This record gives sequence, C-alpha cells and structure tokens, in this order.
Amino acid sequence: MKKITMEYRVPYADTDMMGVVYYANYLVMFERARNELMRACGYTYRECEAEGWGLPVTHAECNYKGSAHYDDLLEISAWVQAQKGVRIEIACEIRRKGEEAVLVSGFTRHAFIDLKTFRPCPPPERFVAMMKGE
Repeated sequence: MKKITMEYRVPYADTDMMGVVYYANYLVMFERARNELMRACGYTYRECEAEGWGLPVTHAECNYKGSAHYDDLLEISAWVQAQKGVRIEIACEIRRKGEEAVLVSGFTRHAFIDLKTFRPCPPPERFVAMMKGE
C-alpha cells in the first residue's frame, strides 16, 4: 500500500495563545494528508463525489505524544491501515521535519456511502485497486 509524506508549516492560526498547535487542528492535518494520499494514488475526493459516493468519518483517534509550535515545519505521513467491507482506516503520523520522534499519531475510520441514499455501499473496485497500488 502507498504511503505519502507531506510538509506543513504551522501557521499562527493553528495555535493557541501559548503558540502550541491546538489539539483539534491535528485532525485537520490528518485530513490534508488523507487528501494527498488519495491524490498520489490517482483518485481524488472530487472524483469520488462525481461518481456518487463519499467517505464520511465514523471514528477519529489522536494520540498526543508531543507538541508542535507556531512556524514548525512538520512532516505528516498517511497510509491505509486497514480496509474491510465498507470501512477503511487511514493512519497518520506527525513529526517535526528531520526528527524521529512522533508528535501525534492516530487514524480516521471512514464508511463508503452512496451519496444519493447516504447508506453504506461497497467500495468501488477502482478505489480498492488504487489503494493497493495496482
């Protein structure tokens, strides 16, 4: 399975008054990485929606091990951790660029849904093949 790593410089807007990244903003970083993972695999969210299906988040988990600060240059990695039936999990890790220590790790779980009915549906074959790197 494909893994991507993207860079992200922390803007002031992502921090609290102490200059530390506000905890909920890590989920936004997870989403950025998830989008880039799909793009790198050749299938964007825009294409998914145009084909009539979506991937809403059904569960999110963040494990905070360290803090990022204003103007830090971060590396955010994302990959498919699991895919079974109508569910998929995208794992993420966030580090300061050039450092080994993981600041935040976690994952988001999604359900494949039909955008007309908002009911779960099997993942499109193209999507499954793309995530496997085929």
